[in-house]
Amino acid sequence: MDCKTCFFIGSRYATAAVPKPLGEAIERHILEYGVTEFVVGHYGNFDSEVMGALRKTKKRHPEVTLLLLIPYHPYDRPIYPPKDFDGTYYPESMECVPKRLDIMRANRYMVDHSDYLIAHIQGVGKSRDLVQYALRREKRGMIHVEELLIL
Repeated sequence: MDCKTCFFIGSRYATAAVPKPLGEAIERHILEYGVTEFVVGHYGNFDSEVMGALRKTKKRHPEVTLLLLIPYHPYDRPIYPPKDFDGTYYPESMECVPKRLDIMRANRYMVDHSDYLIAHIQGVGKSRDLVQYALRREKRGMIHVEELLIL
């Protein structure tokens, strides 16, 4: 069976209204799309919400793999996986990326190497730009993007 990966991108200022639609999207990706691996960063409110939702998901679906994306080389900044996570993931070829670009490059790497993206964007910024990039890739059949609409 081949591994399908889902990555998350969202606003660091995400609101408390995120968990329900987020949990439903994660469940849908497992049951309908066959996603077996989820990767999330850890630098904002949305990432925190995703981590909480994934912990709950892991209890219902212990077969899924949960990975924490780390943009900085583990030698420079050791980061350990949170409770219920299976490990960390450091993208290939990031060693030469300038530190100020690490998070942006790691996120783009994940968009380039994931089958699915779940996004929650508020306003403008680098996350919005990355979703626009992912949507262009989606038009070419390279990724499936789901934008969470929070009312």
